Formats: sequence, C-alpha cells, structure tokens
Amino acid sequence: MSSEKSTEKGHGNLTIYIFGAIVIAFILALAAPLIAMKLEIGGELFLRILKMLVVPLVVTSVMSGILGLGDVRKLGKPGGTAVAYYLVTTVLAVVVGLMVVNITRPGVGFDTGEFHAHSIQKSPKERMLEALSKITGMTEEEVGGVFTDLPSGEAEKPNLMAIVKNLALMLVSENLFTSAAEMDLLPLIVFSILFAAILTTMQKQAGVLIDVIHQANEALMAVILVVMKIAPIGIFCLVAARFGEAQAEGKFIEELAQIGKFFGTVLVGLFIHLLVTLPAILWFMTKRNPYKFLLQMGQALLTAFSTASSTATLPVTMKCATERAGISKRSVEFVTPLGATINMDGTALYEATAAIFIAQVAMIDLSLGQQGIVAVTATLAAIGAAGIPEAGLFTMIIVLNAVNLPVEYIGLILSVDWLLDRFRTAVNVFGDSVGAAIVETTLPPEEEVQA
Repeated sequence: MSSEKSTEKGHGNLTIYIFGAIVIAFILALAAPLIAMKLEIGGELFLRILKMLVVPLVVTSVMSGILGLGDVRKLGKPGGTAVAYYLVTTVLAVVVGLMVVNITRPGVGFDTGEFHAHSIQKSPKERMLEALSKITGMTEEEVGGVFTDLPSGEAEKPNLMAIVKNLALMLVSENLFTSAAEMDLLPLIVFSILFAAILTTMQKQAGVLIDVIHQANEALMAVILVVMKIAPIGIFCLVAARFGEAQAEGKFIEELAQIGKFFGTVLVGLFIHLLVTLPAILWFMTKRNPYKFLLQMGQALLTAFSTASSTATLPVTMKCATERAGISKRSVEFVTPLGATINMDGTALYEATAAIFIAQVAMIDLSLGQQGIVAVTATLAAIGAAGIPEAGLFTMIIVLNAVNLPVEYIGLILSVDWLLDRFRTAVNVFGDSVGAAIVETTLPPEEEVQA
C-alpha cells in the first residue's frame, strides 16, 4: 500500500515539475529569447526520443491489446464503441466550434488592410507560402506550385466522396516499412490488428511469438518510465526554444493582439469541449469523476502542449492512462494508438472555426447548409490529419475548397496557428484517454479471456 502511495506521489511530483518547466520556459523566452532559442537542440533530442518509441510501441501495444481479448470475435463491441466514440466526439467538437464562432463573430469588421500594415507588409497568400515553406522545408516557389495545381473547376474540387476514398486508401499501405519510416500509423495499426487477430486463432502454435509480443510491449513501457524522468528538461527546452523564436521575431505579441478575437474564440471552443463535452460523456458512460481524471492525465496533456504532436505524446498518454488513471492495459493498448491517428477533436473544431472566420473576413455569408458542409468536411478532414504539428493547415485547404472560400486567407491565422496547435493537441490527447476509459466498459472480463 505504501509503495502505491509513493508511486502516486512520484507521478504527482513529475506533473508539477513539467508544469514548472513550462512556466520557467515562458519566462525565459520573454526575458531572453536569444538564449531560449539556443535550447532547441535539447528539445529536439527529447522529441526524437519520444518519436523513436512510437512505431514499435504502436505495433506491440495494439497486438498485445488484441491478444488480451483472447478471442478475435470479442473485438467487435470494443472496436465499434471506439469508432462510434471518435466519430461522435469529433462531430460534437465541430458543433461547439460553429456555435462559438457564430456567436462571437470574430471576422466581422476585421480590417485586413490594417492587419497587413501593422504586421509584416505581406498579403495573406505571401504569408501562407512563407509559413508553409518553413514547416515543410520546401521553397516558397515549390509550395506555390502545389497551390497553383489545386483543382479550379467546380467538378474537380474536393468533395465528400473524394475524401472518403482517400480515407479508405489510408487504411492500407503498399510497404509497411515505408509507413513505419514516415510514421504513417494507420496502416501499421490495421496490420497489427489483423496479425494479432490471426494469432488468437492459433494460440498453441504461436505461443512463443505471443509471449515475445507481450514481453516487447512490457520492455517498451519500461523504457518510457526512464524517458519520463528527463521529461521536464526536454519539455523546458522545447517550449523555451519555440516561444523564444516567436519573441525574438518581435511580432508575436503584436499579431496576437490583432487577431486576438479569433484566438480567443478558438480557445473558448476548445475549453468547452475539454471541460464540458468530454467530461459529460465520460461521466455518463463510466460514472468516473471527470475532473479527477483530467488531473490524472495531466502529464500527457502538458506533454501534448509542449510537443504539439499527439503521436509523439502517445507513449506518455499510455503511461498516464494505465498507471495514473487506472484504465485497463487491454483498452489503452488498443484504443490510444488508434486515437492518436484518427481522433482529432481539437483539429476539427479549429478547422470549422477558422473556415467561418475566413468567411466572415471575406464578407461571404454561408448558409446553414454550407455550414453543414463545413461541419462534415472538417470532421472527415480531421480524421485524415496526421498526428504531427500543424497538420491542420493542410487539411483546412479541403474544408475551404468545399464551400468556395479563398484558400490564401489561411495566411491571416498563421501567426497564431502554431500556438493554437498546442492547445488543440492537448484536447485531442484528452479525448484519446476518455475513449480508452469508455471502451474499457465494453471489454470481456479477464476471467473469460483466461478461460
């Protein structure tokens, strides 16, 4: 009993250390941005360590979770619950975003001329090309070529069927090693589910292989425990370097003030989903105290904010969900890797809100039907968004094209996108953990599996 209390105390202290590291990083970035920027190497090393663990962890954890069911026929209810949960919560997130943006109307009266004059003297399109060039590593001319090649005819514009087709193709890969190298997790998850499902039907012949999978998964979780001991240092370097860069450029505070109403609208929507929608679903389905659960997932949420990547945060999410929130390993190992890939509540809310904001800035009145198209498209596009920083920028193009909004106006929100990305990633990660808690209630009892 005393060991459990000491473990819980250790987890609590680590959460405090991580939060303190983020606060100190903010202060350093504001006071000495040039020094803060030099810490980038430390943050990058920590991020790479987390990403290094993701692919082997996803493969072994998903297989271990499926094998833990004992019989592949018992996968139906948990799997259906997980997919239904992801779809419902993403739709609810979009609805929250649309309601908030229609109430606050941040784009009405937005002076784009004043914005350009007091910003960096560039048009929205020029700013978008510059920012995307920095994110992708492509030249501005190459990025511009991509946008030039976007379909221009009405019949060729992205439609729902095209999106559904692309999502279906994302399930499989021509080469699993390529998918692993590119951290394209969805095909790896599909393969892991199929492979483990077959193993459940040949328990005697595959006994050694099944043991190896379980042992590999346990070993990886042990590695994560070691990595988390340096998490406060890595997170401090990550946050200090990124905010130091923004401060050093000398434009961040000014641009945040100019587009503050949009920034605030997105934050309000995200916090409603984080503190009201998801907790209500968790309490209704499991009768857990949702705010205690939120605190138990604190390390994962702070790591998500720091890395801006639900994929990179996955090892921490799994650790917190099993050790702090007490969710069954079978549920966590099956649900959270899938969630890190397709559960993008925060991204969907952001894209829907941004689309309506851009329509308001461009003085384009969207009908209720068109806003419905935005909702559906944002939901599907978010599911297809990779769990990497600022992936929402690329899927937002699909959303804007769906209702004929000017793509180049994405440039208006680029100055705050990287910061909002951190908040929406935290929402995504909390949604993953809530999903694991809910799916746990549908799993067969351990006794049945062992029998």
